[in-house]
Amino acid sequence: MFADDRFRGYQPASLRKDFISGITVGIVAIPLGMAFAIASGVKPEYGIYTTIIAGLIVALLGGSRFQIAGPTGAFIPILLAVVLQYGYENLLIAGFMAGILLVIMGIFKLGSLIHYIPRSVTIGFTTGIAVIIFTGQLGNFLGLSELDKKEYFHQNMLEIFRHITQINGYSILTAVIGLVVIILVTRFVPRVPVLLVALIIPTVIAVLFFPNKIDTIGTVFGEIPQSLPEFRFPDITFAKIGELWSAALVIAALGAIESLLSAVVADGMTGKRHHSNKELFGQGLANIITPLFGGIPATGAIARTATNIRSGAVSPLSGVIHSVFVLVTLLLLAPYASHIPLAAMAPLLMFVAWNMSEYKAFGHILKLKTSDSLVLLTTFALTVFVDLTVAVQAGLLLAVLSFIKKKSESLQFDHRKLDLTAHLGYRTFAVKGPLFFGTAQAFEHSLHSTLQRAPNVIILNMSEVSMIDATGEEKLASFIDGVKKNGGKVMIAGLPDWGVDLFKKSGLYETLGPSSFFPDEESAIGSVTRLDQTAGD
Repeated sequence: MFADDRFRGYQPASLRKDFISGITVGIVAIPLGMAFAIASGVKPEYGIYTTIIAGLIVALLGGSRFQIAGPTGAFIPILLAVVLQYGYENLLIAGFMAGILLVIMGIFKLGSLIHYIPRSVTIGFTTGIAVIIFTGQLGNFLGLSELDKKEYFHQNMLEIFRHITQINGYSILTAVIGLVVIILVTRFVPRVPVLLVALIIPTVIAVLFFPNKIDTIGTVFGEIPQSLPEFRFPDITFAKIGELWSAALVIAALGAIESLLSAVVADGMTGKRHHSNKELFGQGLANIITPLFGGIPATGAIARTATNIRSGAVSPLSGVIHSVFVLVTLLLLAPYASHIPLAAMAPLLMFVAWNMSEYKAFGHILKLKTSDSLVLLTTFALTVFVDLTVAVQAGLLLAVLSFIKKKSESLQFDHRKLDLTAHLGYRTFAVKGPLFFGTAQAFEHSLHSTLQRAPNVIILNMSEVSMIDATGEEKLASFIDGVKKNGGKVMIAGLPDWGVDLFKKSGLYETLGPSSFFPDEESAIGSVTRLDQTAGD
């Protein structure tokens, strides 16, 4: 169904580059996989399972040479909300359903729809998600071990304030060490896998100097198994489908957006081109299969994909090697992960949140003080204080209304020619812009209000009309009918071929008659002159 040319021109020397990049991105993926899973309200090993399985499937069946898939920060508020409301088992079902939706999107070639989502909407919800991730780690940073995770932002903030007296100094020290390591490594040795180093150093310090003083993965979640879980099909019922379809739709939509954005970033870094529909298909299969092994929803990860490219990746084989490396690490080193403090993972997620926040783009759009600024703020606020589903719906609705308003204002009328002294008098209107439901009322009002002395013939120059929808066609037909009832005649000049076809399908062409259509305004005026001369004779 989808041709695969991602290995075209592969050379034996490329294997070494793919191997190095695969190992490098695998090192980055391990701490992120666990951190994203914990932040999503599930056990850390589920993030590892997702990294292994989804990463492998997308590498083999996706549409980008360089895409690295796995759990991502963008999913955190959605998955946490699903876990809090429905539980982990139902999260697997929602992820499975989202995978089916992604496959359908790929089959029906909906990959290009990503280009129709306004930037103000994507920046708004991305920055909102970053705020949720960042603030969601304050509890682990401060060592507040008795916090109850809530569904809404303000509830979680209140929960932190209620427990603020329980701050653990050892947790703060551990988190600050990790934060300092991140700052120093990214500034002075940027080629070092900063997240892994920033996880190992505070973990070692905590184990050596103040053991059993702070919460760790082991004390909160138990030991991480040294194996993949057994295959298990989720218990799907019609009742659960009805209950979870909304969550599945949001997961699928965000997964599609994130994976295609990541693929576009990869294209920009390498000059290659991805296959958007094949990418959606591969992401869909990954999200269908991953829940069968306990994994959470996955999508393309922009930061890990960029790391893959910067490390020298040549083909999807680097993604395969990345998954195999994470699997081997799980089999050999899983017991050691139980010693990782949750406070050490907090600065990692804060760092991820800062990088994904798009704060520069946010500030730029805000400074424009246009309708895009309103869309941005609305999407951002609703993402933080309500949820992503409402935020995206409201953002898109505002963007559409803004677009309609702008298009409505772009419709112009120009009555340039007037001759009411001849026997047949005429007036010529030039109609410019789209004639659709947003402008149809203005079109009708402008024609009627300017026709103070109705001539016998009205010429509509429609050569610069960019579109006509059903509402615009109905208003035009109504106007023509009114002119005819008053004994007048309407001529159409310069109507593009698509407009003529539309008029023929609607019956308006037959109503006016072929003799009322002219290739340009001059031909229509010439016809009026000839009619006038004939009437005078």
